[in-house]
Amino acid sequence: MKADAAEALALRALGWIAGEERLSGAFLAASGASAADLAARAADPEFLGFVLDFLLADEPALLDFAAAEGLRPDAPMRARAALPGGDVHEWT
Repeated sequence: MKADAAEALALRALGWIAGEERLSGAFLAASGASAADLAARAADPEFLGFVLDFLLADEPALLDFAAAEGLRPDAPMRARAALPGGDVHEWT
């Protein structure tokens, strides 16, 4: 996946998380951002990587997001790999 498509998917995830009462407070606490900060940070590819990390850490949320957006469940993982810090190293 190319970086621009990954960023677009992460922005969709951010909007979805913000609309989920169960997740929105936990996301703000984990990110250290206020609700007002989200718009400014949404253009930062590293922050968008964090958005996907947050989503990927919660399998039920990941599956719910994928279903709501009509995505394959592995799409956020592929998007994360295309953003800063998402490269996976094989150490074996």
